[in-house]
Amino acid sequence: MRLLIIFDDVQFAEKLNNALNQLSYAVDLIEFENNDQFWSRTTDYDLIILEHSTPQEIIETCIKIRQSGKQMPLLVVIESLTSEEAIAMFNCGIDDYTSKFNHCSEIAARVRAMLRRGPNQAEDKFTIDDLILDCRSYSVSRGQQTVHLTKKEFGLLEYLLRHPNQVMSRTALIEHVWDINADLFSNSLETHILNLRKKIEAPNRPKLIHTISGRGYKIATQK
Repeated sequence: MRLLIIFDDVQFAEKLNNALNQLSYAVDLIEFENNDQFWSRTTDYDLIILEHSTPQEIIETCIKIRQSGKQMPLLVVIESLTSEEAIAMFNCGIDDYTSKFNHCSEIAARVRAMLRRGPNQAEDKFTIDDLILDCRSYSVSRGQQTVHLTKKEFGLLEYLLRHPNQVMSRTALIEHVWDINADLFSNSLETHILNLRKKIEAPNRPKLIHTISGRGYKIATQK
């Protein structure tokens, strides 16, 4: 899952980024003054966090994001907010807000809860054949065997499981699992898919990750 933090306070953004990384999210950070609209409009993020001390700037950013047609959840993190300001933010399209004084681990938990509300995001546990992925315990098993995955492998498997029987393009997988520094022309995705396949395959059980030539990958019990 790939998130964007548009921030005003760099130290806070870095702390929140660390908390979100612990949950295996790929996170991009960009300051409000540095072309924030470009990234929020052109990248298919799963959720955007807006951190600023000025409600009006948040409202203006939110309006531009929604006018661009993007419907991902928007979470506002702010020091203080009047009822009138909160109503104005909800009216322009935010989904929730929270206090900047909350611990970053609590804000990260709120992010996880918000992502469960959206399309294809309602579950924290996914099953296909005898493979189980549990987002809360950060665990994967196939049959009676525990499967140990890297963060990127876990992210890839989770994203595929959130879209079962659907062909996911190479670009979509990179956009949702890697951050802004990913090299779209490297073979990193293919390497991670290869390693993931080796780890989750089991004797006498169906292969689960399938390559669809020229289109991408899908997870299913049959190709």
